[in-house]
Amino acid sequence: MRALFWLLALFALAVGASVAAHFNDGYVLLVFPPYRAEISLNLAIVLLVVAFVVLYVILRAAALAVSLPQRAREFRLRTQLQKANDAFHDAVRLLFEGRFGQAQKQAAGAVEAASAASAVSAASPASSAAASLAALSVLLAARAAQRLREPLRVQEWLARLDQADLHGTPDTHLMAARLMFEAEMHLSAQRPAEAIAVLHRLQQIAGRHLAALRLELRAQQALAHWDEALRLVRLLEKREAMSAEAAAEIRLHAHRENIALRAGDAAQLLAYRRQLPRSEMSPRVVRVFAEALAAVGEADEATFILESQLDAEWPAEGRLPAIDADAGAALLRLYGEISGGDLTARIARAEAWLVSHPGDVRLLLTLGQLCLAQKLWGKAQSYLEATLLRADFLTLGDQRCARLSLARLFEATQRTAEAMPHYRAAAQLVG
Repeated sequence: MRALFWLLALFALAVGASVAAHFNDGYVLLVFPPYRAEISLNLAIVLLVVAFVVLYVILRAAALAVSLPQRAREFRLRTQLQKANDAFHDAVRLLFEGRFGQAQKQAAGAVEAASAASAVSAASPASSAAASLAALSVLLAARAAQRLREPLRVQEWLARLDQADLHGTPDTHLMAARLMFEAEMHLSAQRPAEAIAVLHRLQQIAGRHLAALRLELRAQQALAHWDEALRLVRLLEKREAMSAEAAAEIRLHAHRENIALRAGDAAQLLAYRRQLPRSEMSPRVVRVFAEALAAVGEADEATFILESQLDAEWPAEGRLPAIDADAGAALLRLYGEISGGDLTARIARAEAWLVSHPGDVRLLLTLGQLCLAQKLWGKAQSYLEATLLRADFLTLGDQRCARLSLARLFEATQRTAEAMPHYRAAAQLVG
């Protein structure tokens, strides 16, 4: 429809021009002394239009001729860029497919094509894009070589990435990607110290990079730098970059290792406990502390932290996660097994708990052990027998402990005949 409109408009213009020319009697007088020329105005207009068109065509042809080398360079640049892009996309696809050898080959092709494109015109924006594509292709080739376990090829690719002709002006994002890859490479090659050094350089460029913090955490764990590992876990958990369960496991392991390093020195153990945040004093961590303190003769301090934990979180079923609930039950057992300290005060505290938690079979077992250690034979027997009445709620290990405790009580009170059935029952229990 638009074409028809323009055709009609063109015909109308032609008719209008023809009518105007028919009634136009004007003329143009050209004087070139001693010559004079007189032509009609219509012819003068036609000649002027034709001269303009001819001049435009000549100038346009000259401009095209002058720009032909540049246009040829741009064409070659576009061709090389397209070739590099196609090879790069193929390399990415092959890398995700797990075909690392072919991915490396395609990435190498992308590097060559992008480098050739960059060399065509070094000053154009397209040349800068080609250089960036070449650098990314080198990183991709290095990743593929790493997956193929070819460390020499990886080093060759990284060395090529450092060449100035690949990336020209330093690119912060590209440098961050390169450092991240290098850190992963060091870590996979069991060189955690070098990985940490690279990650510190990365932090200066890209700030607190979450993925880099996770890598550094692995490296610090490999080096047994537990204080640094704890710092990183707290930071990652604060930024919601790590699940609470995973963070708890790493913290527990770090605290165990730190406590083991301070084992045998009560002052260092107490100082370490004081600096620990209350939120990190889980039942499992408290148990490790209590065992370490009891081993160096600090029974009162060990019982104090056990009492504090049990007062704060009683290991009642359903109130704590399963792992912490089991650890809480272990705290009760440990409370009854620690030797030394003020046993009378501990029995009084346990009996106070029994008022708050009547019928807790684990607490009955603990009270039986404490009374047995204090040689309160009658109370010990009553608590242990009450424990056995509810033995179905105990683990096999606790049942065996209750049987053995009662058998020892009967032996200590010269009732060997009553002790033997409990010894036999304990021998039949496994766990």
